[in-house]
Amino acid sequence: MAAAVVTATVVSACADAGRGAGEPAAEHGSRQPAAAPAMRPPPSSAPAPTPTPEADPEPPRAGSPQRATMAIPTIGVAGLTVVPYRGRTDDAPGTVIQDRGRAASPHGPRGGVGPGGVGNYQVTAHRTSSTRAFARLPELRRGDRVVVTTRQVRYVYRIVQTRQTSFRSAASLAAQRAAVPGRPGARPTRAMITLSTCATPEDRAAGNYWSDRFGNPEHRIDKIGVLVRWSLRPQAG
Repeated sequence: MAAAVVTATVVSACADAGRGAGEPAAEHGSRQPAAAPAMRPPPSSAPAPTPTPEADPEPPRAGSPQRATMAIPTIGVAGLTVVPYRGRTDDAPGTVIQDRGRAASPHGPRGGVGPGGVGNYQVTAHRTSSTRAFARLPELRRGDRVVVTTRQVRYVYRIVQTRQTSFRSAASLAAQRAAVPGRPGARPTRAMITLSTCATPEDRAAGNYWSDRFGNPEHRIDKIGVLVRWSLRPQAG
């Protein structure tokens, strides 16, 4: 309908332009054809489209510490419970959670954000003890998917990087726990995830038998991912 409006306007303009500036007006009594009334589009009855969750920049409770489950298809992880706690990676409360066969997610001033939040969602689990939840974590490769599910939202992260952390180096620990993994002090602009587990076999093979007071070895293997999509979970009626 908008095209009809434009056409009517153009025709009228062209008709006016056809008479020169010195051309006399029409004689008295002559009739000029009336311009066709402009056509207006009828009001639309269709409702405005509802944005998809992926178009919404803020999933419900994004970044809030909350219990979740994790699946990593390429290494056989399914239904792993992730327990949030206030602290930092592999501290006493976090080690206790891991000893019980679950994954631990520290939050607060010395930890990270919750699932889906802009910043560093940190998740740690044992590799060689308890249920060995992250036994195959070193096998993760660039492009592999990590699925985190909360009560309301399903998040999908994609692995983009591998790092190593030394628990005997303050600088290395700061890089692991930074809001932008590996870049302490950088302002986060994306939702990221750090999956971390011990490098016990590698340390022992190198003759490194150091451990902290919780029995954790010096080095950690970290897999870094970025959030690529999310969707709302169906809610029971």
